[in-house]
Amino acid sequence: MTDAVATAQLVAEAVARIDGVVRLHGGTFGEVATYRAGGRIAGVRIGETEGEVHVVAGLHRNVRTVAEEARAAAERIAGVPVTVTVADVATDEEAAQEGT
Repeated sequence: MTDAVATAQLVAEAVARIDGVVRLHGGTFGEVATYRAGGRIAGVRIGETEGEVHVVAGLHRNVRTVAEEARAAAERIAGVPVTVTVADVATDEEAAQEGT
């Protein structure tokens, strides 16, 4: 696993653990991802100078707070500025169906 892939994996795991993140979101056409042998890490793209993370947020928390926490976690791990996009929101009922 390359450093870039390992970093993306760590970012994905950290962001997914944030209360209010229902899941990572790969974009409309799956374009937001880090590719690795055997698959991809949807919703995270980290470059040398910047990164991006796309999430689905639950409505039980303030969406801006969730995005800010995701940004801070991602930047702490990646060491570059990260833009967080809330690509969709999920009701509490939808989030429960997702298992979060």
